[in-house]
Amino acid sequence: MQLNITFRHLEPTEALKAHVKGRVEHVQRFLDRPTEAHAVLHVENLAHHAELTVKAGRFLLRGTAKTKDMYASIDEAADKIERQLKKHKSKLHDHKAGHVEAVPIEVRHDVLDIFDHPERPSHRVAKSTVFQAKEMTLDEAILQLDLLGSQFFVFQNAADRAINVLYRREDASLGLIEARAS
Repeated sequence: MQLNITFRHLEPTEALKAHVKGRVEHVQRFLDRPTEAHAVLHVENLAHHAELTVKAGRFLLRGTAKTKDMYASIDEAADKIERQLKKHKSKLHDHKAGHVEAVPIEVRHDVLDIFDHPERPSHRVAKSTVFQAKEMTLDEAILQLDLLGSQFFVFQNAADRAINVLYRREDASLGLIEARAS
């Protein structure tokens, strides 16, 4: 697993690096395959902040904590990630019986340039991205949209396997487009 540690307003010590590494390795035992992790440790006023981000398959898990001791902050942030992983694993285990594996659906996202010509308006593809719509629940999709900081997220709904588009509206609320075969 690749681990990056960033220190802000704090002296980087080997003891802190070792503590973060140990906590991330402890979290890793809940994961199926090696991942990457990033830790940001910083001091603001007298508060010690620890932010841990772990990439686990298709999910990004984030734990943050603020205490008066950096070691306690690291432990608390890692505990939050462990709780998220345990909750997710128990959901998977509970739903595994009778679950049929979804067929991945390929999605293409095109960015278009529009040419405003008086006689014949037209367009061309300026950028194209191809990805797979992963199967997940609406709650997982909302979490992933927030974690990515994106305006929209395309996923396959775990309940009915329909393609859904979750998007952020101009008033900061969320919208959902559900596509079903008629």
